[in-house]
Amino acid sequence: MGIQTGDRVAIEYVGRFEDGTVFGTSKYAVATESGLAAAEDRTASDYGPLSFTVGDGEVIRGLDDAVRGLSVGDERTVEIPPDAAYGDVDSDRLREYDRETFEGMVGEPPEVGLHVHAQNGLHGDVVAVREETVEVDFNHELAGKTLVFDIEVVGRERE
Repeated sequence: MGIQTGDRVAIEYVGRFEDGTVFGTSKYAVATESGLAAAEDRTASDYGPLSFTVGDGEVIRGLDDAVRGLSVGDERTVEIPPDAAYGDVDSDRLREYDRETFEGMVGEPPEVGLHVHAQNGLHGDVVAVREETVEVDFNHELAGKTLVFDIEVVGRERE
């Protein structure tokens, strides 16, 4: 019987954009080869299988659905559209702030690419700095993107 709701699974994965660029992985060798390990200042001990309980919402819906019916040792490549991943880009999550207000909230001058943490728990990235305003995108960094995952089921515990 394949993996089903309630099973705790462990998978090895490589996540890519449609153009083949790796954005995430559980495999240190892939992270090193793609430059992720160095860019994120991570070591081999920071990598390993991703474990989650199927149906508990711990991972994106497309990945949760992709493991259902598989068994330990099975491998699969799955393409996950935005609606089963991080959703579409929401223009309401693009916010513009007065430059002075932004600096007061963040405590440093704005710079494109700066990652900020809002008091309401949202995370965003500065996407534009103008003379008097700063634009911050609070969408998830993978919103609006189709994701391709190579997965291998390496563990399973049945409840």
